[in-house]
Amino acid sequence: MLFAVAVLCVMDACMKQLAGHYPPMQVAALRGMVGLPLVVAWAAATTGLKPLFRVHWPLHLLRGVLGVLFLSCFVAGLRELPMSTAYAITFVGPLLVTAMAVPLLREHVGPRRWTAIAVGIVGVLVVLRPGGEGVLTSAGLLVLFATVCYAGSVVTVRMLAQRDSAQALVFWFLGMVAVGAGLLAWPGWVPLRAADAWLLGGIAVSGTLGQIALTHAFRLGEASLIAPLEYTALVWVVLLDLVLWQALPDGMTWLGAAIVVVSGLYLMRRERVVRTRPAPAPAQDT
Repeated sequence: MLFAVAVLCVMDACMKQLAGHYPPMQVAALRGMVGLPLVVAWAAATTGLKPLFRVHWPLHLLRGVLGVLFLSCFVAGLRELPMSTAYAITFVGPLLVTAMAVPLLREHVGPRRWTAIAVGIVGVLVVLRPGGEGVLTSAGLLVLFATVCYAGSVVTVRMLAQRDSAQALVFWFLGMVAVGAGLLAWPGWVPLRAADAWLLGGIAVSGTLGQIALTHAFRLGEASLIAPLEYTALVWVVLLDLVLWQALPDGMTWLGAAIVVVSGLYLMRRERVVRTRPAPAPAQDT
């Protein structure tokens, strides 16, 4: 999981670099296009190619639409924001997933977890600082909207994971993003520069390795123990911001990120407690 988080941060850094030369929708399409060949090779070496086509199509189509929105809006926001600020906003994603699971998956969420969700949203507001000197800009709101779409995509994955293979999930996500974003980007498509080939290769390799590592991590360990390691991304994006763009998050961004992370960790702990709590014994007739 630690490796997956690190390489996916590298992928996002490559997309941020590309966003300086290409429209966000085109960058989203390129993310799907360059990753597909490696995912096909992964599927061929593991499950074979036939399981890729035995899937639940309606949910895959929904996830594809959410993926196009998520990646294009995230890239658009990432182009203007430091990576550390964008990630501080996206950390509210697990909280939104829990909130969405109530109406969509019929999961029960108690008052303590609702409180953690509310506190996490406050943390995002601290980062955005509406009404102040913060980053409540179109870029910040785009990243927030991208996070909502990402949370919706995760909920669809929870539904699909019981039916389809991990290889099929990754393949159709990238395929639909490549086609959907590609069609939308086509009227304003910018010719690719040879100098950016290494960035495209970096996206393909880091994105595929990250997906494979994530799949194995959740297969080998408990989700409640592994998921909090996603927050180590903050370390990597701060280092990338400093090395590549000579930028560091300000104090309010650190404070907001800390609030979101703490609320997320508490939420994960509560979910683990709820899952491991023994079921009530059936009533005895007297």
